[in-house]
Amino acid sequence: MIPKTNIEKQLTALSASLAPITSEVEAWAEKNIFLNWGLLSRGKFYCLECAHSWKPSDSASCCKFTNCSQCKAKLKMQTYNQVHFKEIEYFSVLQTCAGYQVVRIVIAYKHMKKNFTPTYFCKEVMQHWISQNGEVRSFSISTNVFSSTIDAWKFYSPLEIKPKDFFRNAKYYINPYKVYPNIKVLPLLKRNGFKNSVYNIAPHLLFSSLLTDSTAETLLKSKQLNLLQYYLGASRQQIKRNWLAVKTAIRNSYKITDVQIWEDYIELLRYFNKDLSCASYVCPENLSMAHDHLVQKKRELIRKKKLQDLRLEIEKAQKRYASDKKRFFGLVFQKDELCISVIENVRDFMQEGDDLGHCVFTNEYYEKKDSLILSAKVAEQSVETVEISLSRMEILQCRGFKNKPSKHHKQILSLLSQNLYRIKERLQKKKKIVP
Repeated sequence: MIPKTNIEKQLTALSASLAPITSEVEAWAEKNIFLNWGLLSRGKFYCLECAHSWKPSDSASCCKFTNCSQCKAKLKMQTYNQVHFKEIEYFSVLQTCAGYQVVRIVIAYKHMKKNFTPTYFCKEVMQHWISQNGEVRSFSISTNVFSSTIDAWKFYSPLEIKPKDFFRNAKYYINPYKVYPNIKVLPLLKRNGFKNSVYNIAPHLLFSSLLTDSTAETLLKSKQLNLLQYYLGASRQQIKRNWLAVKTAIRNSYKITDVQIWEDYIELLRYFNKDLSCASYVCPENLSMAHDHLVQKKRELIRKKKLQDLRLEIEKAQKRYASDKKRFFGLVFQKDELCISVIENVRDFMQEGDDLGHCVFTNEYYEKKDSLILSAKVAEQSVETVEISLSRMEILQCRGFKNKPSKHHKQILSLLSQNLYRIKERLQKKKKIVP
């Protein structure tokens, strides 16, 4: 994009004036953001860090991690023989320039091969420039538009300033794995609570929020880090809706470990007209037990009050649900015995909640416009319920019995991640049809 406004021209000139990423930073990345890998091939161990190989006393006893007998590195072992092996990570460098907070995003590649020492490649792919009023303008190199991944970078292309609506692009939300420890930030950010860690939050999202949003500042200063991560994700309105309960938790130094369960629990307290400023309600010692107790209580109350007209209510809800989500009906992702499918009937929401003992029906997840709910089954038995955000196209929740992950949790997440594009295709197809 050609810079047109005075701000865009100023930022383009400032970006060009920044020194390239130094070899010192790249050396830090090589040592700190990658794992040390080893390979078991044909009965021998190969260190992919120092190219040393040795024959173990018992190759059958190979663990997930093994120490190299020469360089002493702790190696994560892979047991499949692969000619080339590659690891990719992102890291960021935090700087200040002309009154702006600059977040530089760098992609790093580690190429490994048996009997060779690894080679590395680093390239700066994005910059986020944050003004003191919290406005973010981004630079990015180009990507291959025909690729199925969002970060198929064209490394030969220059950094170019992006439009203001770049925040709607998935690349904007890339969260670097680590931050280079030599951090330079604006004094205003330190005043608003920033110390020396971004707490696994994309730095530009954290900084822009600290400069514009008193809620984020309060959560950081009160060390409610799980709430802060959740708030800066996709749940700003939900946190603000529950702000009275959040203040109660802060006032009583109550640390919320599972934010989604806690928010469901607060919704249940609101349903029973409980006082959200009362610590005995808002800050339970055993959150899971308190949540399950209210879920069961609400389920029994609903059945007592609405036993006769429940069928009519479900039929009305089914019409609304089918109108909103019909385009996704029939989606099935399957691998071996694992089958993940979109829940197509409101009655099945009730059955899912009964089978797994959670609140997918009692909290009316079928009414959520931005959520798509799927059921993961193994041998036709429900093992986990999945909530996907349609606007951000990401997995929000994946809960099994009593909201605990099942033994199939990793397989479910993997299968879902591989098939998110199919949901997106149906969503985009619907948008094209609408005049």
